[in-house]
Amino acid sequence: MSNAFLALIWWVVPATGLIGALGYVLWVTKFESKFQTETKRSVDRFQRFQDSLRDTQAREADTTVNSVTKMEPQLFDQEEVEEKSFVSNNESQPKPLQP
Repeated sequence: MSNAFLALIWWVVPATGLIGALGYVLWVTKFESKFQTETKRSVDRFQRFQDSLRDTQAREADTTVNSVTKMEPQLFDQEEVEEKSFVSNNESQPKPLQP
């Protein structure tokens, strides 16, 4: 390769990098506020969505708690418990095998 071509590369490559970096900085400063606003709007929407889920879950939990606390305990009649719990003497004895 000739010396002129190598000198051109040593000047063109850094110049291209410098122009690209300056262009990027200008692009970022120009559009930063637009992207920041859109990002904030998106984050706000997501937070509203999360809050709506929390509200829904809280309402469902309140409904469940209220329905449980409104239920009255069922008391059994003593005779009903005795009838179902105990077996009469005839039923408790094993039956003889039939030959």
